[in-house]
Amino acid sequence: MKKNVLISGGSGFVGKQLTSLLIEAGYSVSILSRTKKQNTTDISYYHWDITRFIIDEEAVLNANFIIHLAGENIAEKRWTTKRKTEILESRVQSTRLIYEVLKKNNKQLDAFISASGIGIYGAINGSEICTESEPLINDFLGITCQKWEAAADQIESLKIRTVKIRTGLVLGKNEGFLKVISPIFKYKLGSALGSGNQFMPWIHITDLCAIYLKAIEDIEMKGSYNAAINDGTTNTIFSKTLAGVYGYSMWLPNIPEFIIQTILGEMSLMVLKGRRVSSDKIEKTGFKFQFVVLEKALKDCLL
Repeated sequence: MKKNVLISGGSGFVGKQLTSLLIEAGYSVSILSRTKKQNTTDISYYHWDITRFIIDEEAVLNANFIIHLAGENIAEKRWTTKRKTEILESRVQSTRLIYEVLKKNNKQLDAFISASGIGIYGAINGSEICTESEPLINDFLGITCQKWEAAADQIESLKIRTVKIRTGLVLGKNEGFLKVISPIFKYKLGSALGSGNQFMPWIHITDLCAIYLKAIEDIEMKGSYNAAINDGTTNTIFSKTLAGVYGYSMWLPNIPEFIIQTILGEMSLMVLKGRRVSSDKIEKTGFKFQFVVLEKALKDCLL
């Protein structure tokens, strides 16, 4: 019988591609959804509502693995006080909801794998390469990721192997960050942001999904892992490379920080700040990135 992987956030950017990969790898897939959806040959859908703390417990009880991707998009709206609460609670409360079902039913999993983010190292600039043991920063992104991981650690306390994937900027076809900025660069209007010196640790979605599959199948994996390429890409390098993919040299001056701050408010930290992260820990598991050259990754996504 096929082992079942339950995915929260399965209809999102990463979730859709991950679902396809898991099915190809021989797993059955279940997805937690806020809206009713018709089951298919390969996918079973179960209802949950985080705001009402409701979940179809059968989804959890049938699972061998859970991959927890669910959470409000941090870049979708300005960070008002209300929005910050929504971002945090969507991650922490959803994890607690799963935890309560596992605990109540004394349900054991082969593994619980949770998304996290490199934002846990703080929205600051610096050339220091952050490992998973780096002291954490208590700004909004840092606190959000820390509380998200702490909620996952509750599941680990149930003697369930738990893995936390600290993800960098995800590059994919017609989705995510590139979907927003590629039209600007395509029409030769792209430029670097602020100083342009902020680091942008990135990962191709193919590699990110492969890391999740690795976390399922490698029983030695547990704890936190950075999921990003450590190649020293700054915002200027990223912008120039993206322009080059479209066949031209970037010609516009950097967009001043105050303009970005005016448009985005506190959320501007996401694009004006950035640190390098180490990929040594995940690579020591034997994982090999398919995309390690930014230009190749961008061409695969855009051309």
